[in-house]
Amino acid sequence: MIFTRCFLASILVSLLLGACSVLELPVVEGAGPVPTAELPAAATGTPTIVWFPASPTPAPLSFATYTATPEMRPGVGNTTVSDSFTDAKLWDTATSNEGSASVERNRLTLAVQPEVYLFSLRHGLSLDDFYAEITARPNLCRGADDYGVLIRASVVVYYRFSLNCNGMAQVDRISAGSRQLLQSAVPSGDAPRGSPGEVRIGVWAVESEMRLFLNGRYQFTVTHPSPRSGTIGVFARSAGDTPVTITFSDLTIQDVSYAPPTRTPAP
Repeated sequence: MIFTRCFLASILVSLLLGACSVLELPVVEGAGPVPTAELPAAATGTPTIVWFPASPTPAPLSFATYTATPEMRPGVGNTTVSDSFTDAKLWDTATSNEGSASVERNRLTLAVQPEVYLFSLRHGLSLDDFYAEITARPNLCRGADDYGVLIRASVVVYYRFSLNCNGMAQVDRISAGSRQLLQSAVPSGDAPRGSPGEVRIGVWAVESEMRLFLNGRYQFTVTHPSPRSGTIGVFARSAGDTPVTITFSDLTIQDVSYAPPTRTPAP
């Protein structure tokens, strides 16, 4: 028991001396626990969250600049002729077993038998530069059957603007029975396909340049040096084994005052 008491007393003395040594440690002023918020991100192990990241400044929008649609009928002026087809004497009319051209009820009607070609010219006109429009209505027409307008025309020479019943348009020149193709057939959404149908045909002609319009919409341009004057007419042709009937109405002709731009000479 004495040994045990001495042993316990020595242990108590050691603990008290250890406690005194801890209490006597020097105190550093200002030292203390480091707040977690002040530690760098690497010290906490948690990445910094950026709640409102900076967005790139958008480049200014650019807008395309569009030029105005060119005027395809420049210089069109006053109406010089307005024909409502009330006077049959103003047009070539005839009747035969092969076809007929007649004026009645404000219409000029061309009716032809299979494989027959017929045209009618307006009397008392000699046009130089002009813009003309006429309404055509195919009543019997199919396939390659065609009809249209003749300009700068005489009995033996004229320019022929044709629409066929497949919805194609073309231009040729007829001179003393020979044919010169100026514009091969091209499709047009304004040319009626078959019959019945209706289309407003317009031709702008200035010097050697001629432009076709259908329902007021430009189609194409052809050029040819001569002739530069003549009357206006209409035609119908059966290309197959069926008859063709076309009516024409509401002819208007306007004068044109326009000087085409000078072309750059070819080297």
